[in-house]
Amino acid sequence: RKTFHTRSKIISSIRRMLDNEQFLEMETPILERQPGGADAKPFKTYHNSLDMPLTLRIATELHLKRLVVGGFDRVYEIGRIFRNEGLSSRHNPEFTSVELYQAYADYTDMMTLTETMISSIAKEVTGSMVVPYQGTQVDLTPPWRRVSMSELVGEATSADFSQLLNHKDLTGARETVVRAGVSADVVNKRHSV
Repeated sequence: RKTFHTRSKIISSIRRMLDNEQFLEMETPILERQPGGADAKPFKTYHNSLDMPLTLRIATELHLKRLVVGGFDRVYEIGRIFRNEGLSSRHNPEFTSVELYQAYADYTDMMTLTETMISSIAKEVTGSMVVPYQGTQVDLTPPWRRVSMSELVGEATSADFSQLLNHKDLTGARETVVRAGVSADVVNKRHSV
């Protein structure tokens, strides 16, 4: 019961926050003639009246981007997504996602929006910016540290992967990853930098 209540509060909080930021909630098609927006494997179905094969959407991305191109500066959708792949205790092929797009914004604007969204939801739903996660207390108080993936890998491995990538040094990258503790069998199955 607590999980269901918390989830409902989170969804309501996301809507309020995005509405307050002048985003317009949209509802995009779930049945599509051609899958798009991700490389995931779609569920296939058939529309009897229209006599055509269709797929369930794997993302809301393309329709929302079309709306931005069409003049809606800020759009979002909280909706069901369907991906016909695997099943486990941590993965369900049917799930809810929130996807949003904003014209005239760049990745730094989106990082700030994400930071604001998550921290405000935490405060609204739990009453605190510090939340428990897998036995650890996580402080969501802004501003958050902003760091590139390359820097994080460097911190974990003491390797400068940006140099390896810049020189397209696949052999050097493989050797570095193996030294960092990744199995050589796993590394040798990769074919690109």
